Amino acid sequence: MTEIKVLVEGGKASAGAPLGPALGPLGVNIGDIVAKINEKTNSYAGMKVPVIVDVDVGTKTFEIFVGSPPTSALIKKEIGIDKGSSNPKAEIKGNVSMEQIKNVIEMKIEKLASYKMKSAAKEIIGVCNSMGLTIEEKPAREVIKEINEGKFDELLKD
Repeated sequence: MTEIKVLVEGGKASAGAPLGPALGPLGVNIGDIVAKINEKTNSYAGMKVPVIVDVDVGTKTFEIFVGSPPTSALIKKEIGIDKGSSNPKAEIKGNVSMEQIKNVIEMKIEKLASYKMKSAAKEIIGVCNSMGLTIEEKPAREVIKEINEGKFDELLKD
């Protein structure tokens, strides 16, 4: 198996660089691979996504594994900002709802250290905090306290 690792924009892989030059010498159908990558990465449109293509040179078969964009990229897409704050303690760049936090968890749950919704929410809130974002118009510390008190139990069911 030959393994090719690339970073592609979700849903916009092409036979050009970096895929084409890496796959061409292996004698596989590049169009099929590109189509499969685009199909698997469509939900990450506008974000760079790590992709691994495993090619069996003997049989010309392939498998595609799609990674997950960084948590910060998912948050930025969810709330529609270009970048987080360069000084998160002094500059607030936006606000995230708990519903949006849940959406990010659902996209990222397999890659998080947490496997329970409440602890995953705290992980995502930590990233929001470092980006200069409030959650439900409150600082991260307050929202984590509310999660611990059970305020969001209905939304964050496992």
